[in-house]
Amino acid sequence: MPYANNQGVRIHYQVTGEGPPLVLQHGFNASLEDWYEFGYVEKLRKEYRLILVDARGHGASDKPHEPEAYALEWLVSDITAVLDDLQVGKTHYWGYSMGGWIGFGMAKYAMPRLNSLIIGGAQPYGRSFAQVREILRNGIEAWMAFVEDWGVYSPGALARMRNNDSLALLAIIQDRPDMSSVLPGMTMPCLLYAGSTDSQCDLAERCANQLPNATFVSFAGYNHFEIMPHSERVVPHVRKFLASL
Repeated sequence: MPYANNQGVRIHYQVTGEGPPLVLQHGFNASLEDWYEFGYVEKLRKEYRLILVDARGHGASDKPHEPEAYALEWLVSDITAVLDDLQVGKTHYWGYSMGGWIGFGMAKYAMPRLNSLIIGGAQPYGRSFAQVREILRNGIEAWMAFVEDWGVYSPGALARMRNNDSLALLAIIQDRPDMSSVLPGMTMPCLLYAGSTDSQCDLAERCANQLPNATFVSFAGYNHFEIMPHSERVVPHVRKFLASL
């Protein structure tokens, strides 16, 4: 398996497809395998060179247990380490949920590496994760009981989640500060989207309205956890956005 080494932390990634580079970054408690399972890779690999990254603490990447190891600057530098490993100068970037948060970090800390940003289910105005940390303190089974109640994940996705390291997840899921000061400088083309019943939807739309060059799409009737599995709904908007650049 290919790895980039970011100052001693190994970041697993995979590359597939032909065309302009497009980074795909998953959300919290997920892995790059989700992009395959939910059909994104199959739908996009003929048009783009897809660079799929397991965020640190997830999948086959290393899993430090110290919260400071998951500062946004480190998460961004993991992406740039992968790009450097592949000798890719600039890329389109697509992140969902936590991956979207990392996307805002890319705009703040690695702007020259971006051709465009696609951000799903995320916003830059800050967010508390105290409830998630409280559950994770009781271990991975407590977390899985919480996740399974949502009723949206396949057996394969649930199995991958169960293999995660609860101490790493607990270290990752720190409260996110307000970083909306980065928005005026985000002049690259941006596409933001969210399910209409996602608690982040209104803030994501507010963000899009504050960006100089952004489009916002809302998916009626879907919440934060339901939209990711529906690549057939999301990919047409992404394909149209990227084709317009």
